[in-house]
Amino acid sequence: MKSDQTAVRVAVILLAALATVAALRVAQGLLAPILLAFVVGVLLAPLTDRLAAAGVPPALAALSGLLATAAVAATFVLFLEPYVSDLVRRAPYLWREAQEVIENLRHLLRGVEQVADSVAEALDAGKDAAQTAGNEGSKVADALPDVGDAISYAPALAGQTMIFVGTLFFFLLGRGEAYGLLGELMPGVGNDRLFEAERLVSRYFLTIAMINVGLGVLVTLALTVVGMPNPVLWGVLACVINFVPYLGPVVYAAALAIGGVLVFDGILGLAPVACFMALNMIEGQFVTPTLVSRTLSINPLLVFLTLTAWLWLWGAVGGVVALPLLVWVLALTERPAVSPQKYFA
Repeated sequence: MKSDQTAVRVAVILLAALATVAALRVAQGLLAPILLAFVVGVLLAPLTDRLAAAGVPPALAALSGLLATAAVAATFVLFLEPYVSDLVRRAPYLWREAQEVIENLRHLLRGVEQVADSVAEALDAGKDAAQTAGNEGSKVADALPDVGDAISYAPALAGQTMIFVGTLFFFLLGRGEAYGLLGELMPGVGNDRLFEAERLVSRYFLTIAMINVGLGVLVTLALTVVGMPNPVLWGVLACVINFVPYLGPVVYAAALAIGGVLVFDGILGLAPVACFMALNMIEGQFVTPTLVSRTLSINPLLVFLTLTAWLWLWGAVGGVVALPLLVWVLALTERPAVSPQKYFA
């Protein structure tokens, strides 16, 4: 009888988990901006608290947090725009360089008949499309969203932006009341613990942000010395993508390796990715463990599984909210407020 009850309980838990995953997938357009707003609100909470302590009205403090978020996003877009535009202009040239690299690889793999035939077919198709620079430009443009695609996505994007802005503003305005309601819905969790979890998340990601900015600056300098085009763009991408541990640096290293091979000849093509890997190893092995206390160093397996699950669910937005949610949940579910070694290294 007891084993039957255990089996039923396990089955119910599995069904509930599957239903939750399905709901998150189906309601992504609604839930993703709401959850992202909560995460950003938790990170901005120290700013609004300081403004409120200085006597600023709550509505103005919440508006200040919203304007700060908009300013950061606008600055990021305006800063990257020249580099992205230059990359788009250079796309046909990069396409030709990529074809030459693939041609060299085809010669190296000539002994493997099946692989060589596949590469040859791809090259033949590419050569037909690359007879002129204009054809190459249209080929690259076909791979990018056109104006019609952008217009079709505009209403959904505008709606999600409004949901994000509204949720963020009202969360910053009345998060005390929201924590009170959440504390009533979660037995054993009071306002003090919710505010402690918020403080932990803010502290963790402020430290990580400082580390990633430093990494981006060093990557920019290293790639400038090597002679990599657009080193500032690569540095900014290194800073941003390092917020996604393990998976982010792997994707970035692969992209930098491809870029290095396209730009440089011979062994020098590996110099950019070698510089990044050396800096990333120093950051991961020495800088982060030193600046992030042991109580905030999360188990790597838990981080990897959480990131994988949320990236699969919601893509880039899932990667952004994964770690803040993980730190927040662990801070709430552990006793005492500072997590023991079970989850934190």
